[in-house]
Amino acid sequence: MRSSLAPGIRVIRALPRDSWYRGLTLVLTFLFYTSFHLSRKPISIVKSELHSNCSSPRNDTNSTVWCDWAPFDQANYKELFGALDNAFLVAYAIGMFISGIFGERLPLRYYLSGGMVLSGVFTSLFGLAYFWKIHVLWYYVIIQICNGLVQTTGWPSVVTCVGNWFGKGKRGLIMGIWNSHTSVGNILGSLIAGVWVSSAWGLSFIVPGIIIAVMGIICFLFLVEYPEDVDCNPPLHHMESEERDPEATLSTDDGSCIRENTIDSSVCPREPAEQPEAISFLGALRIPGVVEFSLCLLFAKLVSYTFLYWLPLYIVNVAHFGAKEAGDLSTLFDVGGILGGILAGLISDYTGGRATTCCVMLIVAAPMLFLYNHVGQNGIASSIAMLIICGALVNGPYALITTAVSADLGTHECLKGNAKALSTVTAIIDGTGSIGAALGPLLAGLISPSGWNNVFYMLITADILACLFLSRVVYKEIKGWCGCYTRKRGFKEF
Repeated sequence: MRSSLAPGIRVIRALPRDSWYRGLTLVLTFLFYTSFHLSRKPISIVKSELHSNCSSPRNDTNSTVWCDWAPFDQANYKELFGALDNAFLVAYAIGMFISGIFGERLPLRYYLSGGMVLSGVFTSLFGLAYFWKIHVLWYYVIIQICNGLVQTTGWPSVVTCVGNWFGKGKRGLIMGIWNSHTSVGNILGSLIAGVWVSSAWGLSFIVPGIIIAVMGIICFLFLVEYPEDVDCNPPLHHMESEERDPEATLSTDDGSCIRENTIDSSVCPREPAEQPEAISFLGALRIPGVVEFSLCLLFAKLVSYTFLYWLPLYIVNVAHFGAKEAGDLSTLFDVGGILGGILAGLISDYTGGRATTCCVMLIVAAPMLFLYNHVGQNGIASSIAMLIICGALVNGPYALITTAVSADLGTHECLKGNAKALSTVTAIIDGTGSIGAALGPLLAGLISPSGWNNVFYMLITADILACLFLSRVVYKEIKGWCGCYTRKRGFKEF
């Protein structure tokens, strides 16, 4: 006697074929970019080991030369660490602008998988310096530059893939959850690096390098770039009139209420309807909203990456934790980042105000950063709470701009269905943000010798500037809400 069909198989058969492929794409791209951030995080964990506190004895009594790793044993070690961070981030920022152009013109599967394997190679080469006893600065700087360049293949590729498979409906929430790969990668990178940081810090880089290289092979074997490649239906990025996605609303000259993506499509490069070509760099800049969100991300990412690279060392210096404990505690900032990204996506979907959501979170973040610096180290409970809150408020806008906003602008209706703009737009926005990501750790390295208070004042200033660059788009969103409210009220009275 045969049993009935297994419940799990019933579920599998009930789901549409398109849903399975969309789910596969979402999971794969999540894992791919998780591995990118996993491979970036070890440097921030290992810093405190490369220049340890030699004034107190170490627990390992058998170790004779333990306290520093040349060339980071000098008094200017913070500047040297800043130079390492900057080598990666400047290369990443420059390469990002070029990467988007290549991403529109090369097969994304080859482009992404090749970049991941090379990222694994360069990450591992940094760790091999421990076993090869390399003590010259130029080696570490060159590895960081090369790694920064090849890692630019990641973000435009994964955002383009997700944008190819998912339409505009609930994009903020979906991409907010999906964007948690950034924080998950940082958390895993911290935990993995922390296992070997005090014993053999080279493995803190080699193991993440192997992981991202393996994920690159999986990318080559399984990634599907377009729904059409497997006979699935492409998503509908823009709906007509009443059925259009509930994004930000604007009132037109004749008083009618239309729904728009917080931007006026009257001035925008138009690609040919037949066989659209990849959009040019200047053409992408002409899409309204690209410049504003790019400049906002510059300062938002400055704050986020300063925390990414300097938070463990700050905890060691101020709270006097060990390297492993500081690395573990710093993961709470990324836990907050996961919550903030999801919250920002959910709120922006509900209100239709991407820019307003970002602006409000950035405004609240400024006093929270001040409080964390002054009371966040008074006890473990306050430290945990403030790290989660600051992580949510700092990384929420950063996550929203680099995902849902980039996808909105890259598939904007004024492009007339040209899908070959998403990678370029994503690269422009994230490339501009990466300039801030390079400046933040550099400025932290230069300012921190004068006191950590000054570093936090710099971060608060960057937060405020990020808000100011979004002010025009926020005004248009609020004006649209008011116009639609007036229009609806007029209909009721009529």
